[in-house]
Amino acid sequence: MKKIRLLTVTFDTQIKSWEIPAFRGAIISKVGTGGVLFHNHLSDTQFNYRYPLIQYKTIAGKPTIQCLEYGVDEIHKFFENSDWSLRISDRTLDMKIDQLNLNTFTMQVWDKKFQYSIQNWIALNTENFAEYQKLEGIADRMKFLEGKLTANIISFAKGIDW
Repeated sequence: MKKIRLLTVTFDTQIKSWEIPAFRGAIISKVGTGGVLFHNHLSDTQFNYRYPLIQYKTIAGKPTIQCLEYGVDEIHKFFENSDWSLRISDRTLDMKIDQLNLNTFTMQVWDKKFQYSIQNWIALNTENFAEYQKLEGIADRMKFLEGKLTANIISFAKGIDW
């Protein structure tokens, strides 16, 4: 059975969910472009097409970084800075850690079903949204979204070498 590490770092300030790209950019700015796992860019024109092992989100309105597997080892590139302040939108935020959780999870297949819910899933990029809009029936749209979710789950499994 595969075991994966998950580090969740939640900061003590508040940002809006639409500020996540600015939060991501501010973290990358602190780390520098050498930390590929922070941005998945190999160069200005080449991307590292893999599941992101460092992710940016909000939890209860607080900026959060989630690190999977090798991302747990890479996050030190941010924390080794003496100044954690970030410029987000039009303000400078002095970032202090609210919660830090490191967990290990065992990945396995079960012979029973589990109930899950997904919140704030950004399922479609611009290209896929245009394709989704062309679908007429709700059944076709649901099948399309289920396909995207399946692809996300497979991408995650490959991304953690499972």
